[in-house]
Amino acid sequence: MNAAATAEDTAAPVLQADAVNAYYGQSHILRNVSIRVMPHEAVSLMGRNGMGKTTLLRTLMGLLRPRSGAIRLRGADMTGERASAVARAGIAFVPEDRGVFPNLTVEENLTFAARPGRDARADWTLERVYGLFPRLAERRSNWGNQLSGGEQKMLAIGRALMTNPEIILLDEATEGLAPKVRDEIWATLRLITEAGIASIVVDKNLDDLFELAHRHMVIVKGEIVFDGPTAALRADEALIHRHLGV
Repeated sequence: MNAAATAEDTAAPVLQADAVNAYYGQSHILRNVSIRVMPHEAVSLMGRNGMGKTTLLRTLMGLLRPRSGAIRLRGADMTGERASAVARAGIAFVPEDRGVFPNLTVEENLTFAARPGRDARADWTLERVYGLFPRLAERRSNWGNQLSGGEQKMLAIGRALMTNPEIILLDEATEGLAPKVRDEIWATLRLITEAGIASIVVDKNLDDLFELAHRHMVIVKGEIVFDGPTAALRADEALIHRHLGV
């Protein structure tokens, strides 16, 4: 790839949603949501419970079909595609409940998901994931349901990496985990960002999100009410108090 093509690729969003509306039955959850995530960018998605954070991630992942609007991955239209097709295209999802297969071993959970990424890239291998999470290497023969909550979260992140994704969506990245494990997950997310994988991260810990993310979005009743850098969000104390409960 020549330098001009590389620059053009970097300047285009890796993931973009335009005027997306999504419903659960008759309930209008996402209201004209437009977002963009650039290559290598970590973006936080904040908001109180029930404001639409999980619905937005599920819609981007293809688990919920939008009623209107468009979703694009590196310019390719992914609107309405099945989650399996979205995953193959390069979006990985780590749900709040982790989604670990209980009757597969740690290693089977990882290898089951393994596939090359764009341009046959295979940066993330079993060995690299084990290097990132030594505890998973120690428990490679254990069943998924024999792991602690923290180990299951590590496994879910490791499995997402095994798809060699363009972007990872993480819902409640550290919810319910012990403080030591939370610190380990945040350190891992920083390493993933440094490795060049874009991400959208949902969590309640503002300080860690401020440290990790390049940009922050706040969603209220299905609408994005803030989209900007850390300094701008920190300076808006009224918005933080009103919409983030801090």
